[in-house]
Amino acid sequence: MTQASVNTAARAAVLEVRDLKVSYTAGKEILKGISFDVGPEEFVAIIGPSGAGKSTLIRCVNRLVEPTGGQVRFNGTDLLALPEGEMRRQRRNIGMIFQEFNLIDRLSVMDNVLTGRLGYMGNFRSLFRLYGKDDVAQAVALLDRVGLIDHLDKRADALSGGQRQRVGIARALIQAPKLLLVDEPTSALDPKISREVMGMIRGIAREFQVPVLCNIHDVDLALEFCDRVIGLQDGIKKFDGPPSSVDKHALADIYSMEVL
Repeated sequence: MTQASVNTAARAAVLEVRDLKVSYTAGKEILKGISFDVGPEEFVAIIGPSGAGKSTLIRCVNRLVEPTGGQVRFNGTDLLALPEGEMRRQRRNIGMIFQEFNLIDRLSVMDNVLTGRLGYMGNFRSLFRLYGKDDVAQAVALLDRVGLIDHLDKRADALSGGQRQRVGIARALIQAPKLLLVDEPTSALDPKISREVMGMIRGIAREFQVPVLCNIHDVDLALEFCDRVIGLQDGIKKFDGPPSSVDKHALADIYSMEVL
């Protein structure tokens, strides 16, 4: 293989979204033909006003929302063409950090992180949560990494918002994902904790060499922590470029329909 071929392979997109469309049963279009790529180790932020389709776009990638048209190719596989059983297996490779944390309150911090391994277990082991020693050791290491090693036996509902989001980060990472989807990770957090959480996601993404697609409402955080910005308005891509290109004119175009 020539050096040029190696470089081309290294730049191959992990995620390719083409002409993605979503319509609700009443006929309202939520996404109107969105296309973009996410490269290896790239951190891409999606910004835009409320109702622009940001969260829907994120959830189309792992088919928590079913698109009505287009393609979502993940490492060359068209996810929208897969039957549900194969899609469940693909979700093991796509970690997700949720806006409302999505933890099981009655379970311990440790058990919440270990639920990220359920997709790798058979039905019997999954039903009775029979985790292996390696899974437990990895969960401990990840909780140490996100600063929660002293909280692993606490119930999830005993934690602060920032701590709950850290549990969500560790749970996503224990899947050993090849892509990380992040859906409004700071909307329930105060500004100081928001910056800490975004810095942690950014640092861990680099450490684990995993690309990130992040829907975020806070433009300043997006510009500080991302490599690239996609701007949505009313289901249409209005901007796609580096943070340095997000000037007042670009923001005015993206947010021109927002009612203050």
